[in-house]
Amino acid sequence: MRLLLDENVPKPLYRVLTTFILNHDIVHLLDLEGWSGTRDETLYPRAAADGFDVILTNDGRQMQRPREVAAIAASGVHRVEYPHRHPGLAGMGVAIATVTAGLPGALAILEESEGQRLITLRGVDPTAASRLRLIDPAKSPPRFWPSTL
Repeated sequence: MRLLLDENVPKPLYRVLTTFILNHDIVHLLDLEGWSGTRDETLYPRAAADGFDVILTNDGRQMQRPREVAAIAASGVHRVEYPHRHPGLAGMGVAIATVTAGLPGALAILEESEGQRLITLRGVDPTAASRLRLIDPAKSPPRFWPSTL
């Protein structure tokens, strides 16, 4: 399958995907001459005409804009969205974790599907309470923890 990464997809994520997903043609929009700044209403039909099967985006608002939804539907191109609401390194980690964990399965489904599909990859929660387990050995020592410390 030919996969186009929307310009809102960070380049580090592109590098990760092209390192691990080898059986698909992955192209970043910013690497296509004359494509930067293409409005979504034009992007989907243009991508379809250029032979792309899938567009990966983190623009969750596309599906709330009637003209963009109409352009997506008319293009026949599969749309895969991933949440990306966190800034900085945590945001990049969330994006990489979400897409690398979910995209291979999504692509397998799309290869088998008859007709257009819209997929939203579920995100990872980067908050400390969700991602970390903290132990204070002075209050709750793990098994075999020496008591003389």
